[in-house]
Amino acid sequence: MRCMNKFQLKFIKISIKIKRTPYYFIFKKTMINTQLLNPSSIAVIGASNDYKKPGGHLLKNLLSGSFNGTLSVVNPKEEKVQGISSFKMVQDLPETDLAILAIPAKYCLEAVTILAEEKNTKAFIIISAGFGEAGEKGTIWEQQIVEAVEKINGCLIGPNCIGVITENYKGVFTAPVPNFNPKGCDLISGSGATAVFIMEAGMQLGVSFAHVFSVGNAAQTSVEDILEHMDLHFDPAIDSSIKLLYLETISNPQKLLKHASSLINKGAKIAAIKAGSTAEGSRAATSHTGAIASSDMTVRALFDKAGIVYCSSREELLSVASIFNYKKLQGKNIAIITHAGGSAVMLADELSKGGLNVPEITGADAEKLKSFLHPGSSVANPIDFLATGTAEQLGIIIDYCEHKFDNIDAMAVVFGSPGLFDVENAYNVLSVKLDICNKPIFPVLPSVVNAQREITSFLKKGHVNFPDEVVLGKALSQVYNTPKPTTEKGTTPSIDTESIRNVIETAPQGYLSASQTEQLLDAAGIPRVVEVIENSKEKLLKNMKGIDFPVVMKVVGPIHKSDKNGVVLNITSKKEVAETFDLLMDIESTTAVMLQPQLAGLELFVGVKKEPGFSHTILCGLGGIFIEVLNDVAAGLTPISKQEAQKMVQSLRGYKLIQGTRGQQGVNEKLFVEIILRLSALVEAAPEITEMDINPLIGTQKAITAVDTRIQLGE
Repeated sequence: MRCMNKFQLKFIKISIKIKRTPYYFIFKKTMINTQLLNPSSIAVIGASNDYKKPGGHLLKNLLSGSFNGTLSVVNPKEEKVQGISSFKMVQDLPETDLAILAIPAKYCLEAVTILAEEKNTKAFIIISAGFGEAGEKGTIWEQQIVEAVEKINGCLIGPNCIGVITENYKGVFTAPVPNFNPKGCDLISGSGATAVFIMEAGMQLGVSFAHVFSVGNAAQTSVEDILEHMDLHFDPAIDSSIKLLYLETISNPQKLLKHASSLINKGAKIAAIKAGSTAEGSRAATSHTGAIASSDMTVRALFDKAGIVYCSSREELLSVASIFNYKKLQGKNIAIITHAGGSAVMLADELSKGGLNVPEITGADAEKLKSFLHPGSSVANPIDFLATGTAEQLGIIIDYCEHKFDNIDAMAVVFGSPGLFDVENAYNVLSVKLDICNKPIFPVLPSVVNAQREITSFLKKGHVNFPDEVVLGKALSQVYNTPKPTTEKGTTPSIDTESIRNVIETAPQGYLSASQTEQLLDAAGIPRVVEVIENSKEKLLKNMKGIDFPVVMKVVGPIHKSDKNGVVLNITSKKEVAETFDLLMDIESTTAVMLQPQLAGLELFVGVKKEPGFSHTILCGLGGIFIEVLNDVAAGLTPISKQEAQKMVQSLRGYKLIQGTRGQQGVNEKLFVEIILRLSALVEAAPEITEMDINPLIGTQKAITAVDTRIQLGE
């Protein structure tokens, strides 16, 4: 490779040559630069005196914000724009670090080219719409603009975005604009409007914000690119530890995984929404895995691997962000402190559903606490000190939970107002305790009308409110149950990679034959049932010697055998074998008949699904009704460690059946985990596998055996 400088080397491609397609790992140089984050000069192209226009409101935000550098504007029809002398043309501008464009899409390429080539501009924010989202012509404009920007090693945000907020400037055209708090939330959003909605709702809860990036069409710079920059430059002493993401596409799952995991391991906390992950694409799937494994399941597996808290709505995202703003929950035992019994019950229910505990509080200290409260109060947990409870009593209860009750890890305080008295004293006590207590306290202040003034005062002290106790309970459970980033690499099971590649490289696209499937299972070390496959009755009867009755017979050819009555169980004689053979061969599309010993044990399931851009998703669960009806499956992204495989198995709702329950023999969990690891190793060696089912696996304490396997190859 000829020598290239850092400006010429934009992509490094490592190609692994295999028969079907070269696989590339692409490392893109991050383009985030100082000119974007801390420009000394900004030019607004399309600035306006009309605040109702994007160029007008954007300039207003810049002027009223914290930008202290040189500000230039371009408007050919105005002499001055909001008090700033206007340039008629882009060519007339002085050199500028950052250009923000609010002009029609068709004029943007020319403006960007002039700025890049003549004005030494290295950062661009294009808020204009009408690009890739509008059709082919807009897509071409996007590509041309990216080429012009990358030619000078510049950075492009957008197009079709609301802009950027940093400590140094407020480069957005929307409202409200939150005050910059370096310890607030960093927000990176693929949608401008959604970013506004998140900021607006967050400010009402007391959630503050630091950097805000709206990437729009992400023509050059994606959510993952910005996260990468935050990771590479993360300083826990000065940077926000809370990162909120709104994703409509994941353009580089491996980059997201790498830098999210890295940030979290450095002390950051990340929550994300991934919109557009539905199961619609599975309608035409031809395997159980394909039908079950939605894009959403793959995204959830990615988030689990990275340690990202998965959220499905703006409310969830902000509730999780609110949890992040308080001290970290170190255990699962919660004390509910309240003067509203109904709220306490609902919160207790939600915590319990999420795997958290509301333990009973008993003993001498509990009785002592009760002596400070009004008659009729309860300290059993929930601690209900009645509607007449005072601020002083609230403080005493919190102190007892902090210092006396060792079985309590955190407190949730539900304190509203019926409109009969001022609750400011109680909120002041709560504010002090939030600062001095080591155990986290989560405030639920539901009286947004009766106690509006008091809540506003509480929020101004830097606290965050949870208006709804159930929302708190769900968010707390989400955070607590999100695993830490996967760091264990472990040892990959020994498999026969050479034999696997020999099968893959000689196989056509589509489903593998029974013989090819058997070879892959054997090479991967996955135990399989002995079977005979023949399209001749005589050969079948001859070759079934050594197989004990009862046996099962299945059609070979149709994709869903059971749907076509292509599976017959409990065959106990050669006469039945002969009769069943004739019946099965009469089924449409049948090419042969498979005969196997009928094994007894618990039916299990493992499968594989390949989503474009992602590594393989491995699924596991119980077979039979559990997969067909209850959809009881767990998912993980390859490569899967032993720890991840164990978590997958143990997370199943039917896990007690695997352990053995009510006199029923369970399954060797160690062997089940081993099969998941071998399946992960198999698809790492054969990335061409796009779908795979092993259903069922028959499991006992002694062995787990693959009975029916289907493997599909694709590009």
